[in-house]
Amino acid sequence: MTERSILLRAKKSPLVMGVLNVTPDSFSDGGDFFLPEKALQQGLKMVAEGAAIIDVGGESTRPNASPVSAEQELDRVLPVIEALHSESPVTISIDTSKPEVMTAAVAAGADLINDVRALQLPGAMQAAVQANVPVCLMHMQGQPETMQQQPKYEHVVQEVKTFLLERVQQCEEAGIKSENIAIDPGFGFGKSLAHNLSLMKYLHEICELGFPVLVGVSRKSMIGAVLDADTSQRFAGSLALASIALWQGCSILRVHDVRATAEAVKMISAVMKSK
Repeated sequence: MTERSILLRAKKSPLVMGVLNVTPDSFSDGGDFFLPEKALQQGLKMVAEGAAIIDVGGESTRPNASPVSAEQELDRVLPVIEALHSESPVTISIDTSKPEVMTAAVAAGADLINDVRALQLPGAMQAAVQANVPVCLMHMQGQPETMQQQPKYEHVVQEVKTFLLERVQQCEEAGIKSENIAIDPGFGFGKSLAHNLSLMKYLHEICELGFPVLVGVSRKSMIGAVLDADTSQRFAGSLALASIALWQGCSILRVHDVRATAEAVKMISAVMKSK
């Protein structure tokens, strides 16, 4: 299997993407894997638990997060990507919006670009085209520093669909093949609780667009709001939302709790494939 076929694999059978934040300030595990040695151990642990993709990020995109420089981001992610690439054949995703980080990460061994800004920063589209690896395009209203202050939509599902299709078209026009594009509705990125719940209820409409859909809801605040639970108590809610997403046709689940999610994927897939 070539790495470029990872999205084809995902369309045929849902995959688990393990979250590996090499940051001091991510909302759930900030600081836990900041040292490259700990990050490598966690990455290999998630592979053993069933992750097909490890998503390495060096800049937090939680609400109110402060931006970091490209140099800081590279210092954080490159040692981890290089180590994972040498230790495991797992697909490595780089979670970044910066073109220079995309280029260096792919050179170091990353196989997928996961961009919360959908390649909209200056130079990002060109960097992705030149990298010639699959990309995931996410919807976000606003920027991480301010996105949760007062998000507004007339019809959230339709607006997210329209944005993603426009970005897909622009990527294709730039030279990225459609089979190398995945999309992400961006749960929690410039959305209220009501927006997030509506997106999840009608996720099938986004899945029906024909591209692999990545869903990242693991431990997010929408779960805390419904269950009145802090980050450490959101496991059951995360698994429930992952199951709903799978049933509606999602292809990739971006999660912190890999083993349980991988087991849920296996069980739900067995039911869905039964005759």
